[in-house]
Amino acid sequence: MSGRRSEGPLTGVRVVDATSGIAGPIAAMILGDFGAQVIRLEDDSAELPGSVMWHRNKTITPAQRGAALAAGADVVVTSDAGHAAALGVPLAGTDPTGQVHLHVPGWGAGQGLDPLTADRFVQAEYGIARRQTSFGGGPVDCVYPFASYLQGTWAAASAIAALVGRENTGLGQRVVVDPLHGAIVAATTTMFADPLVSLPTTSVGPGGPNPAFGTYQCRDGQWLFLGALGVKFQDIAFELLGTTDITSHPRIAANREEIYAVDLRDQVRARIAEGFRAKDRDVWLAEFAGAACPASAVGDRDTWLDHPQIIALGQRIEIDDPHVGRAVTGGNPVRFSGMPEPDYRARIYSGTVDWEDARGGTQPRRVPLDANRLPGRGPLHGMRVLDLGTVLAGPYAGQLLAGLGADVMKVETTGGDEFRVRGYMINRGQRGLSIDLRDPRGYVAFGELAGTCHVVLDNFRPGVVERLRIDLESLRAFNPDIVTTSITGYGGIGPLGRQPGYDPVIQALSGIMRGQGGAAEPVFCTVSVNDVGVAALAALGTCAALYQQVSGRGGQAVATSLVATSAYMQNGELVRFAGRPPAESGGRDYPGPSAISRYYACTDGWVRVHLPSAEVALTAGMADAAALHSDESLAAALGAACKELSSKEIADRLEPHGGTVARGRDNKELLFDEVTLADGHIGMVTWPDGNRSYMPRQYAAFGRHPDNPMMGTPGMGEHSRQILVEAGIEGSKVDELIEAGVVVQGEPLHSVAGTGYR
Repeated sequence: MSGRRSEGPLTGVRVVDATSGIAGPIAAMILGDFGAQVIRLEDDSAELPGSVMWHRNKTITPAQRGAALAAGADVVVTSDAGHAAALGVPLAGTDPTGQVHLHVPGWGAGQGLDPLTADRFVQAEYGIARRQTSFGGGPVDCVYPFASYLQGTWAAASAIAALVGRENTGLGQRVVVDPLHGAIVAATTTMFADPLVSLPTTSVGPGGPNPAFGTYQCRDGQWLFLGALGVKFQDIAFELLGTTDITSHPRIAANREEIYAVDLRDQVRARIAEGFRAKDRDVWLAEFAGAACPASAVGDRDTWLDHPQIIALGQRIEIDDPHVGRAVTGGNPVRFSGMPEPDYRARIYSGTVDWEDARGGTQPRRVPLDANRLPGRGPLHGMRVLDLGTVLAGPYAGQLLAGLGADVMKVETTGGDEFRVRGYMINRGQRGLSIDLRDPRGYVAFGELAGTCHVVLDNFRPGVVERLRIDLESLRAFNPDIVTTSITGYGGIGPLGRQPGYDPVIQALSGIMRGQGGAAEPVFCTVSVNDVGVAALAALGTCAALYQQVSGRGGQAVATSLVATSAYMQNGELVRFAGRPPAESGGRDYPGPSAISRYYACTDGWVRVHLPSAEVALTAGMADAAALHSDESLAAALGAACKELSSKEIADRLEPHGGTVARGRDNKELLFDEVTLADGHIGMVTWPDGNRSYMPRQYAAFGRHPDNPMMGTPGMGEHSRQILVEAGIEGSKVDELIEAGVVVQGEPLHSVAGTGYR
């Protein structure tokens, strides 16, 4: 690979990377992938295989040079408060230099946990492990540090948003994206609770609660994922499988959603499983493909980077790393139309590296009016976004941008987004506009609105934006500097490029399900791994394009896909080089990798335990010497001991001897926690009928934007008239559009308490 740095939207930005763990290095990696000059301060923490990827496009220099380099940096990224102080980065107050300080702390500072184990405690404490479906209904230990991957991704997005804010105000600020923020970004689709509604049962098996949207074993023993979400695909699937009798059940015939009613779904699943056992997997896949019904083989993650679709999207790269030699890693899953393809280089070491340009420090663009407080939720205040996204990934990307302070308008057809009620938790913070773009009058009104906005976002299938004339070239007629952001399933090119994409279908294809299931059944991750990941990446790419736009370099098209995301969300597991230890695989209702690092049942629920050695169990009086002879006997002894103790009693016994213990909390324990409510991470929505829902409130903390109002969900077209009048369209003209049915003026969303996803 070339030694030069790639040009990108962050070209000219200087970044000091003073982090350890997973999230911080990933955040700095992204900034480097986008063209920033990243200088990493050497640290003595143990290397993980993913470091080969996480430190690419960085120059590594001795830590002693940190303070001098930080003085001239635009962004300083830290994961330890002590490091930040040593670099001279203010932890609070104002910063007249315009510098952005991005703080990305890890979980359990000072407890000596390796980053992969620390992520498991994040998933334990913040409700993710308890939400995963399984046979037994208890917490499941995830072999992927998804929360850390998303903490790093979102940290990079937040830092770039702060750079956008600096371009507009001249002000830098401190940005904090902590482990709970990362968990919130990862699990927003399931992280909600209502005081009067029970949490959903998770003891539905590892294939999930919807029998038409789950994993099945075929006659040859091979597994596939059936993605028959909705009546249309269910009818196709049942016809192919010879199971049309399912829909003749009186309750299912009257209401198709009864397919996953608690008292019916097991018999529906058994009937579908019987159908799949009639033929081999390849035969079924051919038949489902011919009928255009979503289904996928459960693939192997170890070969995912070699898949033709991954290669077509430029997501398989090779670099010569100074530590491990030739390595294969994933690429950057975000593409910019106005920039060349990234040119990756392995990390290099230098004791004399300095900033490449001659300017002496950071440069605020204008004199701030108020150096202490700025309006709005976050640094994208003043940025206007039209979100045409549907179902999950597109709307969630819009919500994330709203969480950064943008004015986001959810644009729906006059029939509405079919997922708007069940997906209320990923439509928040937006205003609602319902308009028919196929009607020439609707298109003209939309064009006038686009002329006042900075970004148009969508997650349509390839070709739809061109057909609707909302692609970059068409929208430039209304706004020459517009940014468009598109999310697709397979990227629009390559052998699968134009197929529709679904998160679990790609979970299966990419090996995520097999990685978690190990030698047992594949596991359908309850966290919508690819959907939430691609939404975060779309928001990240949008922030980078906005930075280029507001710094006077014009707009462009941003693109990302579920397939590219599936490689990114396994970025540490997919890295390959000679001598690399195998990435961990899970198993049935996976409790953890060993007796000394796993979940145990206790008198008040579950605890996640990690001990520095097996002898600690003996010292703490929770096992005898005989139990140390094997991992199985030690697990049995610890399980028996924990079963008689509360989580606090277990912590009191193990923590004095260096053990780490955390409750495996469910969503009610997390969301009703007085600490998370008080510190702004979690908030409460009161619906028009008086019902209440608790859900995430804060996705990142911005020092100059302390106000953090709870984001609500708009009704379909609730703000249509207001939005169009703001765009300069006369009120009488808007009234005509409403009268003609081209625009719908709707009402606020009524209560959705108890409605959930997965």
